Amino acid sequence: MFSDKANAIFQEVIKTYHVKDDVNQPFSNIYEGKTHLIEHLLYRKCWIDTVQWHYEDIIRDPNIDPVAALKLKRQIDASNQDRTDMVEYIDSYFLELYKDVTPKENATINTESPAWGIDRLSILALKIYHMNEEANRLDASTQHRDACKQKLNILLEQRVDLSTAIDTLLNDIKNGDKYMKVYKQMKMYNDVDLNPVLRSQK
Repeated sequence: MFSDKANAIFQEVIKTYHVKDDVNQPFSNIYEGKTHLIEHLLYRKCWIDTVQWHYEDIIRDPNIDPVAALKLKRQIDASNQDRTDMVEYIDSYFLELYKDVTPKENATINTESPAWGIDRLSILALKIYHMNEEANRLDASTQHRDACKQKLNILLEQRVDLSTAIDTLLNDIKNGDKYMKVYKQMKMYNDVDLNPVLRSQK
């Protein structure tokens, strides 16, 4: 199943990141080359999500220096753009993979593309990792750990459901029961021609 591969890669990324646990650490993709294209994309996608997860922690520090906060906000904006770009790259992979499939006459479209489901699966992997940390944090109260264990169980169930939904969607596309139609996100706030504030600075 595709989701098994994705979940394994996401866990690998998160574990690797937390060896140094530093948003400024260099990135190295272990899946280089065209023979591992989808693995390469999944690894990169989850790394972006993992770094941004920690950006979001840092920027919520009530004592953060305003100049540092502004710099970090710019990094988060750039990370969001990278995240969206990676989703589109992953969808392009599936469009190419299934380009020769002729949708059935009664084929339907899904509410989201495969890659946006994969995006949610990557974020879910991070939630599970960090909720598991909280559920086993020795300096936390028993009440805190028990509450986090309950939440962790729900997240684990959610991963099973989401993984099944993604695998079902990909199988439906492969069999022609569903068809892909991908819309570019067309984010406007980073575009100097579409954001009136940026345009005024030209």
